[in-house]
Amino acid sequence: MLVGEQPGDREDIEGAPFVGPAGRMLDKALIEADIERRGVYLTNVVKHFKWEPRGKRRIHKKPNMKEITACRPWLDAEIQAVKPRALVCLGSTAAQALIGRSFKVSTQRGELVESSLAEIVTATVHPSSILRAPDDEARRIAYKEFVRDLTNVRSALD
Repeated sequence: MLVGEQPGDREDIEGAPFVGPAGRMLDKALIEADIERRGVYLTNVVKHFKWEPRGKRRIHKKPNMKEITACRPWLDAEIQAVKPRALVCLGSTAAQALIGRSFKVSTQRGELVESSLAEIVTATVHPSSILRAPDDEARRIAYKEFVRDLTNVRSALD
């Protein structure tokens, strides 16, 4: 199970998680990590797209704790129904919602965390953060580290 922050613009329009640019980045990384996407349950902590207008575009706005808390029963129900062996939080919002508010993806990414949520629980960056890296070299490095994190999860499952 991979858990992101909230739907993006494309996800909101299409009604499915990870179908926009970050989803394409995730698809590519899953292939490189030898993880079949159809074997992965994808969801988000917050179930609605929070945004602000910027010209004709809808720009992502970070959800607040009230919105995260309000959506938590749906996420808990998904976890209970799916019963994942591995739960990977994508980004700090997901990590702090599921692992704990003190968890820092910047320093603890890839660490396996003891949790009742799943046999394997960890966090890594959200694929959208790779897209926002300042230049091609930074994106290449961030992507390589993201694939490494996913590969480590697959290895832990083997």
